[in-house]
Amino acid sequence: MATRGFTGRRTPDDHAARTPPGQALTTDFPVLSAGPTPKIALADWSFTLKVGPRPVAKWSWEEFSALPRTSYVRDIHCVTTWSKLDTAWEGVLIDDVLAAVGLAPPTGFTLAHGFDGYTTNVPTADLVGGKAMIATAYDGAPLTPDHGGPARLLVPHLYFWKSAKWVSGLQFTERDEAGFWELRGYHMYGDPWREQRYDDDA
Repeated sequence: MATRGFTGRRTPDDHAARTPPGQALTTDFPVLSAGPTPKIALADWSFTLKVGPRPVAKWSWEEFSALPRTSYVRDIHCVTTWSKLDTAWEGVLIDDVLAAVGLAPPTGFTLAHGFDGYTTNVPTADLVGGKAMIATAYDGAPLTPDHGGPARLLVPHLYFWKSAKWVSGLQFTERDEAGFWELRGYHMYGDPWREQRYDDDA
């Protein structure tokens, strides 16, 4: 794993209630990845929605950019113990991705796929109801490749490895299928408030 940019500091008292146990606040935005950063041209980018192995919809960058946009501010928490408060994102809610094809959540589980081959599993209930988006901008600017651009999954209430960088699609699955880090000992769910970092955490 590559990481740079993390300088921890003590949690201010007024932020303590927003900082999960075992975390330290940072004002930086650390860069972490399981491998090299891919450079994806917008002309080559696409996003595919699958139910099991069957593709049900696919968007080009231009088509995806025409979907309804949402902006929100959320705290994010990395399994490597940093947290960053009040991060500003813009993108397309998973609810709006599903609405664009008239699809209700078809299964209880979802596997996110990245252009780099990365995968991570998320319960479908944690993606809908305004909880998650495909983010294309951060802090008022297009999302940079280091942070998963041109688009990444954003599931801010779970540890940040669940927010797959360089996302290329979502696949609805019948069972909870382990992704890249989950196969390597990380927790299947990853709730920061319960410190679910590794597979033997409660």
